Amino acid sequence: MSPAVTPGTIPGPPAEPMARGREKNEWPLWEVFVRSKAGLDHKHCGSLHAADPQMAIQLARDVYTRRQEGTSVWVVRSDQITASDPGDKPSYFDPMEDKVYRHPTFYALDHM
Repeated sequence: MSPAVTPGTIPGPPAEPMARGREKNEWPLWEVFVRSKAGLDHKHCGSLHAADPQMAIQLARDVYTRRQEGTSVWVVRSDQITASDPGDKPSYFDPMEDKVYRHPTFYALDHM
């Protein structure tokens, strides 16, 4: 009896563990971004496993644009994305209190 093949894996002998918790026979994870017909930007809509970029585009089209809602699809390997550290949130996203000119309360409005 042959072992079951699950989506995102390559059939074969039991896998040897790899770095970052990935197994040798597991396809890379891709993040999918779709631009809607009315939109100017691509929005993240999910993730999928695929062997290469062409397969990732095809699977993304099949899974995330079934109702013809998109005009463009981007796929990016998850291991190629660099993100900010949640611990650095204050330095990236909190307003700079010492730069009052950036706040609308700094300016006086004249009413006519």
